[in-house]
Amino acid sequence: MRPETVRAIPLGRLDAVLEQLGLPRMVPASGTEVDWDSTVTGLSIDSRGVEPGDLYVALSGARFHGAQFAAAAAAAGAAAILTDDDGARLAADQDLGGIPVLLAANLRALVGPLSAVVYDSQPEQGKRPVLFGVTGTNGKTTTTYFVNSLLAALGRTTGLIGTIEILAGGEPIPSALTTPESPQVHGLLALMRERGLDAAAMEVSSHSVSYRRVDGVVFDVAGFTNLTQDHLDLHGSMEEYFGIKAELFTPERARRAVVCVDDDWGRELASRAAVPTLTLSTAGRAGELADGRKPADWSVQEVVREGLGHRFELHGPGGARLRLHTGLPGIFNVANAALAAVMVLASGVEPAALQQAVDRHDPFTLPVPGRMQLVAEQPAAIVDFAHNPDALERTISSVRRPEPGARVIVVFGATGERDATKRPLMGAIAARLADVVVVTDDDPHGEDAAAIRSQVMAGALEARRREGLDTEILEVFPRAEAIDRAVALAAAGDTVLVAGRGHEVWQEVNGENVALDDRVELRQALRRHGFEVPDGNAVKS
Repeated sequence: MRPETVRAIPLGRLDAVLEQLGLPRMVPASGTEVDWDSTVTGLSIDSRGVEPGDLYVALSGARFHGAQFAAAAAAAGAAAILTDDDGARLAADQDLGGIPVLLAANLRALVGPLSAVVYDSQPEQGKRPVLFGVTGTNGKTTTTYFVNSLLAALGRTTGLIGTIEILAGGEPIPSALTTPESPQVHGLLALMRERGLDAAAMEVSSHSVSYRRVDGVVFDVAGFTNLTQDHLDLHGSMEEYFGIKAELFTPERARRAVVCVDDDWGRELASRAAVPTLTLSTAGRAGELADGRKPADWSVQEVVREGLGHRFELHGPGGARLRLHTGLPGIFNVANAALAAVMVLASGVEPAALQQAVDRHDPFTLPVPGRMQLVAEQPAAIVDFAHNPDALERTISSVRRPEPGARVIVVFGATGERDATKRPLMGAIAARLADVVVVTDDDPHGEDAAAIRSQVMAGALEARRREGLDTEILEVFPRAEAIDRAVALAAAGDTVLVAGRGHEVWQEVNGENVALDDRVELRQALRRHGFEVPDGNAVKS
């Protein structure tokens, strides 16, 4: 995740950059002599990823201090170590082969800016990829795929950094995090520039802003999808969650923005964004106030269902009208496609060129792994990543077939060691919107899986009792058996939705990764019960 060609950066220059940015400067640890003309050619915060010539930044972690592995970093060829006072004491007891140890305060805040300089990831002069960043609770992954697909239709070569995979002009790299750590982000941007890519799209999670993974990155266009309850285990409140998202829409992190204003959070963000901002209403409400003063700049109109997907128009300034289409199920994919289109327009593409690319290539009908991914059509068998209340509600609502008697059977659970308050909410939503609810395990992590299921079940059962619903509610585990049970209950005209894990191929249980792919399990269950499963992942529209 770094360029093949490296350049040598003197330690003194790195220290001068910190001074220019008003950040804490580096000083030698006690007993260390530093040649400020000595150079580094890379940067790593993981001793296992150190390459010869790297500056190893040894951070304090939740379980270990990076300086505990200083000797391993030195043995791998690190040219210098940067750490804090605690790290210096740990490093002092190790054989580092004479490499210098440097100290700095607020160490995490330095990693991004230093990585940007070391890798020259976004030079002011010279060609570099146009960078699109997408944030929001739901829709980030699909929107980044749509942005890249549209850019490819326009003849651009593109890269991708996100939840599912990383694309940098070579073989896809599976992702471990929605947004990688900042040395990897800057290394990847430099690699994309080295390989001549024209543009790149990146998912920007709230975690990545909180943990400073995108420090030193400036997005040419930042996009906002929506904000609904999630990650309150990290942020504590919706206001704090929003505040972290809003940090992306400042001159330090973005040059311009596109904000969906279909909810109060989007309208608030549009009013406070500190960069030039286009607003987008995706709910077909022409002229609705975006910020209390003016209508949205762009709005979705004339939405018509076509097959699994939709056709729609995008109306904008000066009477501009774009005719767009997505073959992916779900009205929310209209919103994702519209946001991708306006973000590309905001980057400088003319509407006429965009329309021509859409007409020729249908860029919003590409399959996105684990995002409304159609596995079979009779019954409609769909795998999706919906793992919070808003996403689950939108997803279940979007998959119901119009034919009389068609049922929705949903299989889902809740993630362990995450926001527990959403578990009963998700159970209640499923009970209201589905005909059959099969509660099972998601990723329990270190929590008791039965306790997680009981919280989801409690929400579903209480909603059924309180609202007089006739929903069938089952608790089935492990997850593969739950998927099989759902398929066994299905008729050809029904819809089986397996929600929560999407593209993931491992289930984490008590620290161990257990092989589990919802798409594989669903295909196998369909075949076992005599249903036809087409080859490939093509979406028919």
